[in-house]
Amino acid sequence: MSIGNSPEDERPFSDESQEPRASVGRALQQARIAAGLTVDDVSTATRVRIAIIHAIEADDFAPCGGDVYARGHIRMLAKAVHVDPAPLIAQYDAEHGGRPAPTPAAPLFEAERIRPERRGPNWTAAMVAAIVVVIGFVGFTAVKSSHSGNDAKSQVADGGSTHAVTKSASPGPTKGKPAAPSPAPSDSAIAAAPQDKVTVQVSAANGRSWISAKDHNGQMLFDGLLKKGDSKTFQDSSKINLILGDAGAIQLYVNGKKIDDNFQQGQVERLTYTKGDPVAG
Repeated sequence: MSIGNSPEDERPFSDESQEPRASVGRALQQARIAAGLTVDDVSTATRVRIAIIHAIEADDFAPCGGDVYARGHIRMLAKAVHVDPAPLIAQYDAEHGGRPAPTPAAPLFEAERIRPERRGPNWTAAMVAAIVVVIGFVGFTAVKSSHSGNDAKSQVADGGSTHAVTKSASPGPTKGKPAAPSPAPSDSAIAAAPQDKVTVQVSAANGRSWISAKDHNGQMLFDGLLKKGDSKTFQDSSKINLILGDAGAIQLYVNGKKIDDNFQQGQVERLTYTKGDPVAG
C-alpha cells in the first residue's frame, strides 16, 4: 500500500500567466459591465460618441482618427469605468508598434522658415506718398493764390468790383500732419471679444486635433477635427465647454487673451471658460 501522492496529485498546477490576456477593447468592455454601466452612460460621461465606444470595445480603433486620439479615448473610457488606463495604453502601444518617434526639430524649423510670411501694409511708403501729395497740393495752392492776387490787382486798377476780387481769391489750406498708421492687429486683438460675452478661439497651431464645443445650454457648437493651421471661434453669453482630443496641438485665446497652459501631446483636456476668464473653469 503506497502512502505517497496519487498520480492525480502529481499533475502540475495550471499556469495562469500563460492564459491569453484580454484585448484592450475587451478589457474596457468587461470593466464597463462590471461597473454596471451602459455604453450610453459612458458616452454621456466622456462625450465620446457611441459608435466610437462600440468600435473600441470591438478592438477597432480606426474611427478614432489615429494613434494619438486612440490613446486619448482609451484613457477617458478607462477612467469612466474605474480602471487604470496606463496598462491599457501600454498594451495598445505594444500591439500597434509603440508610440511614434518625436518629429525632429530641424524639419519643423525649416517648414516654418520657408512658409511665406504674411506681410502687413507698408506704412512707411504710405506716409511718404501722403507727404509728397500734401507738399504738391500746398505748392499748387500757393501758385494759384499768386495768380489770383495779380488778377485782383488788375481788377482794382480797372475799377472792378471789390467784392468780386475778394471772392476770386482762395485762401491756402493749412498744411496738416499726416495721420499716424494703425498698428497691425496682434493675436490678442484678433481674439478680442465684448465684455458681456465669453469668446474662445481654438487654433490647431501644432498639429491636428479633434475638438468639441458646447454653449451654456449644452447645445453642440462644433464636434469635429481641426487640421493643422485651422481655427474656430465660439461665443456665448455666459459659458463655453471644450473637449480637446490632443491638447498639445491646440493654442487657445479666451476673451482676447492667450492661454499659456503647457498641454502635452496626446493629452485630452476638458475645459470650461466664462466671461471672467482666462482662468479655466
